[in-house]
Amino acid sequence: MTHPNAPHLWPAATAVIDGVLHLGGTPVTALAETFGTPSYLLDVPGLRARAAHYRAAFENAFAPADVQVYYAGKAFLSTALARWVHAEGLRIDTASAGELATALAAGIDGSDIGLHGNNKSPGEIDQALAYGVGRIVIDSLPEIELVAQRAAAHGVRAPVMVRVTTGVHAGGHDFIATAHEDQKFGLSLAGGAAMTALERILALPELELLGLHSHIGSQILDADGFAAAATALLGLRADLAERTGHLVGELDLGGGYGIAYTPHESAVDVVAVARALAQACRAECERLGTAMPAFSFEPGRAIVGPSMMTVYRVGTVKPVQLPDGASRLYVSVDGGMSDNIRPALYGANYHAELASRTSAAPLVTARVVGKHCESGDIVVRDVALPGDIRAGDLVAVPATGAYGRSMASQYNLIPRPGVVAVGDGPAREIVRRETLQDLLALDLG
Repeated sequence: MTHPNAPHLWPAATAVIDGVLHLGGTPVTALAETFGTPSYLLDVPGLRARAAHYRAAFENAFAPADVQVYYAGKAFLSTALARWVHAEGLRIDTASAGELATALAAGIDGSDIGLHGNNKSPGEIDQALAYGVGRIVIDSLPEIELVAQRAAAHGVRAPVMVRVTTGVHAGGHDFIATAHEDQKFGLSLAGGAAMTALERILALPELELLGLHSHIGSQILDADGFAAAATALLGLRADLAERTGHLVGELDLGGGYGIAYTPHESAVDVVAVARALAQACRAECERLGTAMPAFSFEPGRAIVGPSMMTVYRVGTVKPVQLPDGASRLYVSVDGGMSDNIRPALYGANYHAELASRTSAAPLVTARVVGKHCESGDIVVRDVALPGDIRAGDLVAVPATGAYGRSMASQYNLIPRPGVVAVGDGPAREIVRRETLQDLLALDLG
C-alpha cells in the first residue's frame, strides 16, 4: 500500500493498493461499479477530523474568548453532512431558502444556523425567523427595515450582524474577492454606510445587534488580510461604542481559507493563522482599551474541499498535434463542466490520476476534458498521465468537495452525479444520482 502522488491533495483515507486507488479501504473500481461514474466520493472520517481541527485551532488560539466556527453550506450541503459537522461542534451558515431548509431537515437547532445573502427575500427572512436562527447577517440599508418589519410580524426580536466592507483585498480570482468596495456584498466602512447601518439598527426595538461581520475573499493562505480586516472592525466597534455607548459583543472574521488543488500548491496552516490573528486582535483591543469580543469564523471550502474526490470513466482518447510541434493527449471523461464548473468559470486548476490500474507507460502531457458541447469544458488543463490511458480506465480528481456538487448543473441535460459517503459504515449515496426520469419529471410538456 502506498499513498497517491501529492498525498496532501487527497482525502485522508486515500491509498493506492496494487495500482488501484482506495478510499477508506474500498477500491474506487468497486465504488464506480456500484454507484456509477462520475461520482463524488466523500471521506466521512476525514471530513469530521477537518471540522474538529479547524474548531480546535480557533478555540485554542482565542481562548478564553468565546469562539464559534460555521460550516459554509454553499460549499456543499446535505442533511447527512450537516449532522456530521454539527456533531463536531460546527454551526451551519446558509445563504438561501434551500440551504436553510436542508439544515432544518438535518435537525440542526435554529440557534446554530446563520443566514447570509445580499438579496434575502421576505420569505427567506420569515423562514429564518420562524425557526429562530441564531443570526441574520444584514447586507444593505434597505434590508434593515425589511428584517425589522418581518420580525414585528412574527412578534420576535431578530438577532442581526452587519456585514462590513473593510476595503481589505485578499484571495484569488476577482470573482471570489469580496471586500473591495466595487461589488455587491456588505456596507462600506470608508463610505460611512456601515456606521449608518449600526446606528439605525440600535434605534429599532425589533432588532438585536449581535456584532460585526467581515469576509475578505477566498483561497487565502496567511493571516495578514484577516488581521487588517479585524483591526478595521475593532476600530469600528470602538467608534460605535464612543458614539452610542454600545460595545458590540461579537466579531465574525469570515474565512476563505485556502486549500491545495495541484501538487505544487500548499494548504493554509490554520493553526498558525489562528494564532497570528488572535495576537493581532489582542494587541488592537489593548491599544483601543476595549474588551476582547466573542469571535466566529467561516472556514469555507477548507472543511469539505479536500475531503472529497470525483471519479470519472475515460471514453475517447485523442492525441492532438500542437502548432509548435508538441503533442497533447486529450482524455475525455463522462462528466465535465456540469459537475465541476470552476475550471470554466475561474480558470481553476486541478490534478488527476489514473485510478484503476498500474501503468508502466511513460507519462505524457494530457488534458482531461468533459463531454459537453463547449471547447471550454476542461476538467484538468495540464496533467501528466500514462501514455497508455484508454477507454474504460478510471480517472480521479481530488479536492472537489467544495463547489463541485453545489454548483453542478444539468447542462446538455446530463443528470448530476451522486455523492457517496465512505468510511461511515457501508458506502452509500447521501445525495442520489439524478436519472433521465428526474429530468423529464420537471418537463410539463
